[in-house]
Amino acid sequence: METDTDREPLRTRLYVAEPLSGGATVGLDHERAHYLRHVLRLDRGDRVALFNGRDGEWAARIDGFGKGWCSLAVDALRRPQAPEPDLWLLFAPIKRARIDFVAEKAAELGASLVWPVLTRHTDVARVNVDRLRANAIEAAEQCERLTVPELREPARLDQAMRDWPAERVILLCAEAGPVRPIASAVADLAPGPAAILTGPEGGFAKEELDGLLKLPFVVPVGLGPRILRADTAALAALACWQALAGDWAAGGADVRPPFRFQEPG
Repeated sequence: METDTDREPLRTRLYVAEPLSGGATVGLDHERAHYLRHVLRLDRGDRVALFNGRDGEWAARIDGFGKGWCSLAVDALRRPQAPEPDLWLLFAPIKRARIDFVAEKAAELGASLVWPVLTRHTDVARVNVDRLRANAIEAAEQCERLTVPELREPARLDQAMRDWPAERVILLCAEAGPVRPIASAVADLAPGPAAILTGPEGGFAKEELDGLLKLPFVVPVGLGPRILRADTAALAALACWQALAGDWAAGGADVRPPFRFQEPG
């Protein structure tokens, strides 16, 4: 298999849905063609990186531009697909700018699935999942992960718990009651799939907390002595888990091909 051994700096990387292999051709839509040609000012023959969450990361050359399209020729593997932590984030939706921030940072922090759950005190009537998915894709492109987290449609908390896989432990970020420090709880977890659940700004209703604490796969945890905003709590919990049980704890440096990013504008 041909590999990209020259370590040539690439200007950007893009998530695509198409299969990736040497000799394949990938077509880009109007928006991304415009980005490459008019924002990054790339031209035919310039190289970019592509990934699809299945086939690793590949270098590709711009084969041509047309009216509203761009064609890419895939030529060399840069990084093979590798396992990633199986960590879900369930969170109560919050206001627009901050919910976008959660989706973006959850992708950067390695969440494999992001799922808005509606609680008794949730103060958001509608969630634009397509916008959250776009934020997650952009974050995955920038942070060099090889996958994009799955974005699920919102569900009521009780519905999410009704069909929950029993082997996936939930770290419930509870505001009060008998909780363990998150670091202690994560350190004692057996290897396996996990999830983090955070509540809305008003906190979980007492009935919700009582119901959650009865579930055998739920472990209530605390995030320290300060009251955190909902978005802060979600990201702090993700960071703790990654540091203690995820790929931050794997050890060793991850040597990657160099990139030369240019911000839009």
